[in-house]
Amino acid sequence: MVDRIFAGVLLVVTLAYAVIAFTAISAPFQYDPLGPESWPRILSLVAIACLLVILWKPDTEEMGVTRQTWFRLGATVIMLVAYSELYEPLGFILATILFGTTLCAMLGAGIWRSALFGVAAGVLGYLLCATLLELNLPDGELYEAIVDTFQEESS
Repeated sequence: MVDRIFAGVLLVVTLAYAVIAFTAISAPFQYDPLGPESWPRILSLVAIACLLVILWKPDTEEMGVTRQTWFRLGATVIMLVAYSELYEPLGFILATILFGTTLCAMLGAGIWRSALFGVAAGVLGYLLCATLLELNLPDGELYEAIVDTFQEESS
């Protein structure tokens, strides 16, 4: 019953999002094959399909969530907000390294494995997105300040 209530409320929100995605979002130019307005549309359609499945056939088992799980969920939301705030000032690579390392450590990985994952996610993610997908990712204000400092010293 709780699944159906949750799915119903979320379906209303998703339908409102879909209306906005299909009517209000438009870009003056397209810089990728699908265009920037396609992703919100695709996301809304997939979410609606998933919510309809939950409404049609919800889980029959109750899900018991421990206090530690609630803490981790809350901490993850806080970390995502921090990641979004640090994304431009620190740049993609540093912000992703911090987020990935902290998340892995919170989920129980050792410090070295967490750091290795964070560095791999930051560097490989940047290379994948910037070179292969040709996306514009921020270098970060910190990186730009360091580069400017070195350029002034060498001049």
